[in-house]
Amino acid sequence: MTATTLDPKTALVVVDLQKGIVGLPTVHPTADIVANSATLADAFRAKGLPVVLVRVTGGAPGRTETPRHSGTPADDWAEIVSELGPREGDIVVTKQQWGAFYGTDLDLQLRRRGVTQVVVTGVATSIGVESTARSAHEHGYHVTVVTDAVTDMDTDAHRNSVERIFPRLGETDTTEAIVKLLG
Repeated sequence: MTATTLDPKTALVVVDLQKGIVGLPTVHPTADIVANSATLADAFRAKGLPVVLVRVTGGAPGRTETPRHSGTPADDWAEIVSELGPREGDIVVTKQQWGAFYGTDLDLQLRRRGVTQVVVTGVATSIGVESTARSAHEHGYHVTVVTDAVTDMDTDAHRNSVERIFPRLGETDTTEAIVKLLG
């Protein structure tokens, strides 16, 4: 669990820290995940590095064994939590599936800025965060996942992603360590 370096053009990608999701029961309190992500966002902004705020407003079609959420979400369900922004210069990506790359312009936004590495935070560890980290890896980005800035609704799924998947996709470390690497 040690991030070795951050590329000169690294972006922070914050996944699904929005009003309709932060109230869900999670392994680690979402208030801590929001606070750590906000600390990172402030540090990235201070260095002039891109901050990407991802929100989900729908779901991919297709049959699943697990029932989908039903009902109409609250009007502010997809709003990014105020602790994170968006702030001037932030990139906001709206997705309709788990990962932040498929069906969005995230890759284009990052490449236009010369980004070569992404630092990923958010909810849920085994769904949106893992899907985004996998896709970033497949797109050729260096990937770092901030382990104290991600959480999940399922303990085993969270642990599997942090212990088994993320080390195969890149590096992991804490908020404090990433802020130190930013200098």
